[in-house]
Amino acid sequence: QVQLVESGGGLVQPGGSLRLSCAASGSIFRFVAMGWYRQGPGKQRELVAVITSGGRPNYADSVKGRFTISRDNAKNTVYLQMNSLKPEDTAVYYCVYGTSWGQGTQVTVSS
Repeated sequence: QVQLVESGGGLVQPGGSLRLSCAASGSIFRFVAMGWYRQGPGKQRELVAVITSGGRPNYADSVKGRFTISRDNAKNTVYLQMNSLKPEDTAVYYCVYGTSWGQGTQVTVSS
């Protein structure tokens, strides 16, 4: 069993930045990808970014150049640095570790 604790969501103006964090605990295995999904109002859940245990990232086209995913394997933590935020980035962001999901953190981009 893996527990995921997310933090860092909130309200930000367009063009602003936020950093999400997700700490994993429990039955942790080293060679597991971690990532972030999001679900906006009235939208389907979609992949935002994923990072392998070796640090190789992959991004959705909609966030390339604006978001950066990273991880600290010693802390079993994954981060999502979000810059140049747009109103369409408004969503609940979910951390994923292997097949385990976090509870979600709300990100709202609005003036």
